[in-house]
Amino acid sequence: MKIRFCFFLLIGWMGCNLSTETSDPAPETQSQLSLLSQRAIADLAKIPFDSLQIPRTIEADGKLKGTASKSWTSGFYPGLLWQLYGYSKEEKLKQAAAQWTAVVEKEKMDDGTHDLGFKVYCPFGNAYKITGEEKYKAVFITAAKTLSTRYNEKVGAIRSWDFNKDVWKFPVIIDNMMNLEMLFEATKLTGDSSFYHIANQHATTTLKNHFRANNSSYHVVDYDPVTGAVANKHTHQGLNHESSWSRGQAWGLYGYTVAYRYTGNPAYLAQAQKIADFIFSHPNLPADLIPYWDYDAPNIPNEPRDVSAAAITASGLYELGTHDPANAEKYYSRADQILKNLASEKYQCSTPPFFLKHSVGSIPGKFEMDTPIIYADYYYVEALLRQNKINS
Repeated sequence: MKIRFCFFLLIGWMGCNLSTETSDPAPETQSQLSLLSQRAIADLAKIPFDSLQIPRTIEADGKLKGTASKSWTSGFYPGLLWQLYGYSKEEKLKQAAAQWTAVVEKEKMDDGTHDLGFKVYCPFGNAYKITGEEKYKAVFITAAKTLSTRYNEKVGAIRSWDFNKDVWKFPVIIDNMMNLEMLFEATKLTGDSSFYHIANQHATTTLKNHFRANNSSYHVVDYDPVTGAVANKHTHQGLNHESSWSRGQAWGLYGYTVAYRYTGNPAYLAQAQKIADFIFSHPNLPADLIPYWDYDAPNIPNEPRDVSAAAITASGLYELGTHDPANAEKYYSRADQILKNLASEKYQCSTPPFFLKHSVGSIPGKFEMDTPIIYADYYYVEALLRQNKINS
């Protein structure tokens, strides 16, 4: 494809300095990936292995906040290490990735969460794709079976949360679109069509009920598990029920792009396109394309950004462009701009083992409100890998 101009401002970490400027984006992307790989190796010595402290974020006092494998974020750090190993072939990264991944394996049997795609497929899916070792495939196939137990045929969706049962009967969140890839892949690898059926129907149900007329998404749709009827529509982590929570819009764009990859359903592709149009035509999207935590936040421009939403969006756009050649350059250009800006000093983080700062967990929940968060790094690296593949 035509080579586009894409400039990254690369900053030096750990004594590494890269200052070369070029009009060819491929070497710049490769330099960034190499830099992050070396940074991750250096950080391994600063992050002692602890099965109960899988990196997640940074506390207010600057200390690392880790989690046990039960957390929905537990798969991102080992998944990130696998991604960087796949690019760099650095043995230290492979060893660390395998060690941290092993900690998460028991979660394949956790039937109390919808987040098995995040927890299990991010590390084990990447491990299988990169190494081809059957032991990794077996784990996420088991996780797919476990996740399938949360599907309600009457609703036509996988149940998300089990908490707040006094508020929701059968909540389904837009985030859950991200867990469908594991199910689709399970059918691809085993031939068992039940996984595909569940994932496809979940995507169809979500498409029907989660989106407003302007193609923004509610966060939570609650169903009656007996009748399948919609009970209410909420936005739990956004400003209010009718606001557009930025990470939720990113989950939708990415999720429907993946759903189209496996099904070829033009309605899924169209929805991903519509979400992209909503994001990039929104008057409250900053010039650098790094969104505020909610597109309707009341004190813009004095509101926290959400770098995680930007990274997820960029990664989704690179895949979306491969499915929509007519608009590919538009999507790639926007993703390139996001990555260029994330590589600036404003958004880069030097606290091990994080690459990016200024992400938001939950403003309403009052946690992780402007801080590095590991899933931002995961999708940032994934976006860089996708950019590199397109430009190579």
